Order: sequence, then structure tokens, then C-alpha cells
Amino acid sequence: MNNRTALAAALALAFPVAAPVRAQEAADPPVKTLGVVTVTGPRPTSLPTQIPTTMEGATREQIERSINATDSEDALKYFPSLLVRKRYIGDYNHAILSSRASGTGNSARSAVYADGILLSNYLGNGVGGLSFPPRWGLVTPEEIERVDVMYGPFSAAYPGNSVGAVVDYVTRMPTQFEAHAKVGYVVQPFDLHSTHDTYKAWQTSASLGGKAGGLAWWVNVNRTDSDGQPLTFATRLVSAGTPGSAGTPVTGAVLSANNANAPWYLLGTGTQYATRQDHLKIKLAYDLTPQVRASYVLGVWQNESDGNSRSYLRDAQGETVYSGPVNIDGRSYTLAGGDFALTREKLTHLMHGLSVKSHTQGTWDWEVAASLYDYDKDQKRQNAAANPQPGASIGGAGTLADGGGTGWKTLALKGTWRPDGMAGVHVVDFGFQQENYTLRYRTSSVPGNYLEDGADAIVSNVRGEARLQSLYAQDLWRFASGWNAVLGGRAERWQASDGLTAFSASNVQTWPDRHESFFSPKAALSWQWLPDAVLKASLGRAVRMPTVAELYGATSTTNSQFINDPNLRPERSWTGEFSAERELGGALARLTFFAERTHDALYSQTVFDNAANRNVSRVQNIGRIDTKGIEAAFSGNDVLLRGLDLSASVTYTRSFIEENDGFVATPGDTIGKWQPNIPRWRATMLASYRFDPGLSASLGLRYSGKQYRTLDNSDVNGFTYMGVSRYFTIDTRVRWQITKQWTAAFGIDNLNDYKYWNFHPYPQRSYNAELKWDL
Repeated sequence: MNNRTALAAALALAFPVAAPVRAQEAADPPVKTLGVVTVTGPRPTSLPTQIPTTMEGATREQIERSINATDSEDALKYFPSLLVRKRYIGDYNHAILSSRASGTGNSARSAVYADGILLSNYLGNGVGGLSFPPRWGLVTPEEIERVDVMYGPFSAAYPGNSVGAVVDYVTRMPTQFEAHAKVGYVVQPFDLHSTHDTYKAWQTSASLGGKAGGLAWWVNVNRTDSDGQPLTFATRLVSAGTPGSAGTPVTGAVLSANNANAPWYLLGTGTQYATRQDHLKIKLAYDLTPQVRASYVLGVWQNESDGNSRSYLRDAQGETVYSGPVNIDGRSYTLAGGDFALTREKLTHLMHGLSVKSHTQGTWDWEVAASLYDYDKDQKRQNAAANPQPGASIGGAGTLADGGGTGWKTLALKGTWRPDGMAGVHVVDFGFQQENYTLRYRTSSVPGNYLEDGADAIVSNVRGEARLQSLYAQDLWRFASGWNAVLGGRAERWQASDGLTAFSASNVQTWPDRHESFFSPKAALSWQWLPDAVLKASLGRAVRMPTVAELYGATSTTNSQFINDPNLRPERSWTGEFSAERELGGALARLTFFAERTHDALYSQTVFDNAANRNVSRVQNIGRIDTKGIEAAFSGNDVLLRGLDLSASVTYTRSFIEENDGFVATPGDTIGKWQPNIPRWRATMLASYRFDPGLSASLGLRYSGKQYRTLDNSDVNGFTYMGVSRYFTIDTRVRWQITKQWTAAFGIDNLNDYKYWNFHPYPQRSYNAELKWDL
């Protein structure tokens, strides 16, 4: 998604401007020199634009005009080869970003930042046991000035987690006083199995900002009150029942097929979240000198979430049945509290960011930046297996999981050296970075009232530390007319320590400390082979370290279990791509070939244990995964007719497990199988038409082909609970600028009401209305 400025930025990646930007030029439009568009204003993205590799971007204006954005991750909806597994408005624990060769179970294979502050949660990977998606809630759609994506691990300035993609949100910082307010409302009629309900969400947002002398400031507050559709189901395999007349005869069970096409009963729904989230962001920036700026960011995110469940089963008197022995079609089963679990969560997370940065554009520039993300409060209460509904709705025994004290800290010392001054033959970036991760997660029994009482005996207790220290350098070398090269490397030292896993006060396992060192080279080359065309090639190594949760985070609840492995090996990837880009008047066309080979890929696989009646997740190394593909993308303004903006992409991928000593059921059953959650085909299209300066309409299409969730590809049925299906959705949006201050918008997501799955059911047709006021 690129307007003319973003188009200019994309071409300028290969040929950045050497001369410093003059203040009076900041508002100038892009200019064309020797057939190459260059930018003479401020840097349009916070990503390293000197790396000649694939980048995509979207501006605030494009997002407001074309996307029904209720969460910050919605801004990525139509980017090539990207998918965020967002299941409902305000999804805080499963919205994981996937990219070309990384699926929706691998959150640690992408890097998400906001104004350079880390939002990705590298305490863990995926959603096995605990959940580790990026902290999307620390950025609201109203804050976004632009968002940019760099595909692949081709910059030495980022850790090995960048192997999939690097996403950076640039948020607003006013240059004069401004005020904004917005209210939004979403309605989703939902019809699946025996659930026929309507789920709604309210959002309100307000922001103020301004600049006086050298001080700029911004304050944003946001409230989200969202009811999502049910995400899980209580199930029983037909074959697991005991033939006979034992148990209470019940009706209402839905006969269906699981992801392996085995017949099973759906007994009711679970994990229907009612979430109330509050967001506060305060940003301050002060110009210490005309060339040095200090910035501070405070983010506060609070969430109170109720996870509810409902049984489909009815006895002969029509009463709802939640527990005990039941009889379905002549087979008996036993239900417990874990089948229809209730959860109550209260979370308060804090984010701090501080930086001092020079912007002389002379021989030297530097930056010092630090950030802190703190789980100030993180509590989850759940009823016990022996405390079923309906009694569990008012109290009884349960558990209290407390993640308070968890979080991460980052420090970055960066420098830029331009030894040739304005000639710009060489531009050298270098720096030191340190990231510290702390995991504290204790689950305790609550024998009295789990809704209110404090913790009692330990059920599980996990903790651990990880530290990554890195030195990097990379040199942009303009060695000939029309040629650029970037050579760099990243040296990393990783340490894991203080690992502990306990399942009672007497059953405690401590783990020995570990440390390893790695070096990851990077290289990129670009050539302007025609006045309006550029060829680019990039190659980079990435090492993704095991996370604290993967190493030590064994957890167990009423309906789930995660099995850790303290001996996991780091994941090592080589990634390459070759691209051809061509400017077509007001448009840009790109064709990219990409390939990745990953050794010791880190995977968390979730399977349903019928005997234990719960999901069991286990993390493991996969010997080797090879991925190859081709991606075609197009973006342009005033395409075919004035006012029509169009972006589109198509990606074809082949991703297979080539080596693996482990297995699912029998040795060798994963060899030659598709990498989970990577479809062969995916495509996006977003068209926006401006009828006049105040009225626009957009149409968006998204497609993803068949894929698998399991390592052995045994989940042949994607259109079911725990399956991963293909999908094709149509989204629309109309935006009307009523007056200078007032704007209204109406949109429909999933207009064609496609029912699709990624373990959980995605939202069905949703109606979105919003009203906005700007001073």
C-alpha cells in the first residue's frame, strides 16, 4: 500500500539521497533525478532505508480512507504475504504475525516496534501454554502516522527474530496544537453450530497534542469494550464413548468431524471473551539543540477480560447440563469443569521509552535509547476441574495464575559515520544493543472462592532470565554510478539463566545456565539497470534464540498443558531474495524471488489429549525446513482513471520439512510435509476510489489457500475447530468528510460471510461504523 511519497521511499531504498535535508525543503514533494525518485523531505520511515531489500508502507491517510481499523494490527491487513491472526476486536493473546516463511504459530520470528520501542514479546513463542503475541494494544489506530515493513533479516541492526519481517509503527508527534475524538461501533451476527448470537464492540478515543518552542507533546486515551465470538468448543470423539445406557440422556450435541476427519461431538462453546481495555499514551519530545532531540514515551494498557462458556446439552427437562456422566446417542461420557471453563483476567502493563538522538546529517550522528516493558499486574483466575458450572459462575475452587514481575528491558547505542561527508560514497551504521527478558509465572490453587481469594499451594511455578548482547556494523557503499552495496554483520552473545520449573513446593527443578555466541553476516546489492527500473539482491543469516518460556515455561491448567525443553538449540536461518522493481508512471511493480533454509526450527505443536481431555503443547527443534517462493506486488495512484488507487499482491510458496529426527506418531512422519501455517497461495487487493476530496470508497480482497497446522499434515479437514482452512474475504469501507471537523465512515468486513478457521473460528460478517472529530 503506497501513495506517491511511499513510492518515492521504496525507490529511494536503493538510491538514498546523500545530501543533508534542508529545513525549507521538508515540505517539498518528491523530485525525479535521472529517472529515480528521491525524497527531499524528512525520512519517511524509521526503518533503515539504505538496505536495498523489499519494503512496504502505509500512511495514516491510506489507513483512514481504506481500512476498517479497530486495532493497530489492522493496518497490516493488505500487505503482501502478511497475516495477523486476529480473532476478535481487542485480541490480546493470540494475534500473531505471520510472513512469507513464518506461520501464525511463530511469534518470535518477526519484530514489531513502535517508534523504535520493542512491542514483540520474546519471552516466548506462539500461544502454547502462555501467549506471546506482540503488544499491539500499546498503539491505537488513531496514533499511527505510518507503518512500514521490511521483509527478511537483511539489516544488521536487528536481532535474529527479524528473520520473517520487521514492522515499525511511526506514531504522531504534532508540530502545532491539535485535538481529535473518535467513537466506533461494530456488530457481528454470528451463526455457527448451535450458536446464534450477535456480538458487539464499542471503541472511544481522544487525543491532544501540540508544540511550543522546543517542546512537543501528545496524549492519547482509548477505551475498547468488546464481546467476541466463542473461540473454543468442548468436544468428545464418538469412539471415546462407552456403548450402553449409563449417564444422563442429553440432547443438543452437534455431530461433526475433527481436523483428521474423525467423527466427534461438539458439546458447547468456550473462550467467549468480554474484554474491556483502556489505553493511555503520553509522548514528550524536547529539542535540546537544533540538532539533538530527547524523547520520552509512557504507555499504560489495562485489561479486564471474562472468558465464558456455554453448554449445548439439555436433559429431559430441558435443563442445561454442564457436568457429570452423560449419554449421547447410546454412548456415555463424563464431563468436568475443564469442559466449560470460566476465566477472569485483570492485567496492567506499562511501557517506558527514552531516547536522545542527533540528526545533523553531517559526518557523525548518534542515538542512545532505552525501553522497559513491565507486567505490573497480570492475573488470571479459572475454575477447577472439580468445580463445574453453573456453581463455578459464583465461586468455588479454582486457580490463580500470576505473571507480575515479568517483562523486558532494552538498551541501544547507535552511531552513523559518513566519512565522505556530502559525497556519501560510504555511510556506516554501527552500534551495541542489549535485551534482558524476565519470566515470572506462578499458578496457585484457590480452595475457597477462586474469583476473589488469594493464592494457596503451588500448582506450577516457572521463572527464568535471558540476555542478548549484540554488536553490529554495516556499510552502504556507492561504489559506481547506479550501483549500491551494503555489507554488514552482527555478533551476538546469548545467555539463559536462573531457570526454574516447579509443580509443587517439593517438586522443583532448576536448570543450568547456558550461553552461546553467533555471528550473522548480511549483504545486499542494487543496480539501476534502466532509468525507471532497479534490480536488488539480499542475503542474510539470522539466529533466533530459544525463549525463556520455551526453555523453562512448563505450565498446566484445567484444560491445557505446555511441556518445555531446557536443551533447545537456537534456530539458524539463511534467507535470500532477488527483486526487480519498475516505476510505471504513478505506480510501482515488483517481482521478488525468495528462499530460506532453516536448521533446528523451533516449533510448538499443540495436540488434543483425549484421555486427559486437554490440549497439550510441546516445543521441539525441527531438523531442516526449506522454503522457496515468488511474490508479485503492484501499487499505484490514479490507476486507469483519476482518483483510483490500487494495490495488489500474489505470493506462491513451497515450504517443506526436509530433515527431522523427531516425529508425531511414527518416525519419519514429518519428512516431506508442508511447514505448518504456510499456504501455497495467498493474495491481497485493495482498491480505493476518491469521488471527490471528501468522499471515498474502498474494496479489499484477501485470499489464502489450503494449509496445515500439524507437523505431519494429518489435519486434512481445515474447516473445523483446531483446523486451519483456506479463506477468501471481501471488505468494504465508505468515508465521508462531512465538514472540516467531522468525518463519518461505514464499512463491512467479511462481506461475503466466509466461515474460516485458524484453530479457532475467525469473525463472520461484521458491520463497522465510526464518527470522528478533528480540530
